[in-house]
Amino acid sequence: MSWLYRHLLRPALFTQDAEAAHERAIRSLAWISNRPLVRSAVASLLGAPSLPVDLFGLRFPNPVGLAAGMDKNAEALPAWEALGFGFTELGAVTWEPQPGNPKPRLFRAVPHEAIVNRMGFNNIGAEAMAQKLADWRARGLWPNHPVGINLGKSKNTPLEKAVEDYANSFRVLCQHADFFVVNVSSPNTPGLRELQDKTALREILIAINEAEPRARVQGSGFRDQRSRLEAASSSIIHHPSSFIRDPSSPVPRLASRPPLLVKVAPDLTFDALDQVLELVGPCQISGIVATNTSITRPETSDPDLQRVYAEQGGLSGRPLRTRSTEVIRHLFRQTGGSLPVIGVGGVFNAQDVWDKVTAGASLVQVYTGLIYEGPSLAGGIVKGLLERLEATGLENLGQAVGVSIRGEVL
Repeated sequence: MSWLYRHLLRPALFTQDAEAAHERAIRSLAWISNRPLVRSAVASLLGAPSLPVDLFGLRFPNPVGLAAGMDKNAEALPAWEALGFGFTELGAVTWEPQPGNPKPRLFRAVPHEAIVNRMGFNNIGAEAMAQKLADWRARGLWPNHPVGINLGKSKNTPLEKAVEDYANSFRVLCQHADFFVVNVSSPNTPGLRELQDKTALREILIAINEAEPRARVQGSGFRDQRSRLEAASSSIIHHPSSFIRDPSSPVPRLASRPPLLVKVAPDLTFDALDQVLELVGPCQISGIVATNTSITRPETSDPDLQRVYAEQGGLSGRPLRTRSTEVIRHLFRQTGGSLPVIGVGGVFNAQDVWDKVTAGASLVQVYTGLIYEGPSLAGGIVKGLLERLEATGLENLGQAVGVSIRGEVL
């Protein structure tokens, strides 16, 4: 399937405008999402084998997730599980619905297998998203894996009112997701990255923690996941993090709210990352997503690539692979592995994932890799990880987390 996609389907897709091709793909996956028999057939062809990871009090069927930005409005939520993903992060969602930046705003750098985007948090808004998610659940189409929501700031909201903006979105969406990611690192909303400052980020996180969510509905995602975890077998990964239990230990008591993570930019200095880490305890940060897109560009003499890289926006794809792994490695070192990290940036194959896991990531996410490698990516990665576990004699993926930092040899 991967050969067929790269040599036949992708060339046809890449003759189209990048955003138009993306929208067509989402519409196709939405069609699949609404047809259980078709979705089941897709899962039989492209689904991933089991490689469970238990983290944040949630069970992830495998460690490969869909990054935010691919399915902003939960249009194809049931389909991602069929494509083999172990979890889905929706959004970014903002309090106000907004169209995003003017088009064109999505550009391919094909020789480097990269994307430049300046989408600008185009989405239907928090209240419409809550209705969309409630509808998927009411129709019995909710996926059997964790679902997260990426929270962004509305473009029209001034920075001094960002705290209220984030809190409002969380209040409306809290009952509909298993975890939340605070996005203050996108380069495509003016001034947003200023909110990565320790003081500004602290205020946002405190406001979210203090927000009074709407009454949690029966069968909400977080509660459903807890039930699945408590009923699951004891094939739990071992990891130095306090967020993961030993197989002989009882299931940890879950907090009353979904886990709250922070997504950081690859362009932050290590000192700035350390300031974010200082908020982990006081602001109840459950994990870090590393990393968002970059405002830096690789050097190239190719005039076509130079034109793409001259576009304003965030860079994702292979050029981000090394830097995102460096950030993961730093976070793991600084926390001694006590804070879970979701690695994202330049993930195209099982080796990319293995590099991030051994650097300290407990889970990974893909976005640009899916565009270049096609719908069999998640399943192929999980199969590759299982082969590496067998070759190294490890019982589960958690045993590989951070080994390159701990000085162990596989």
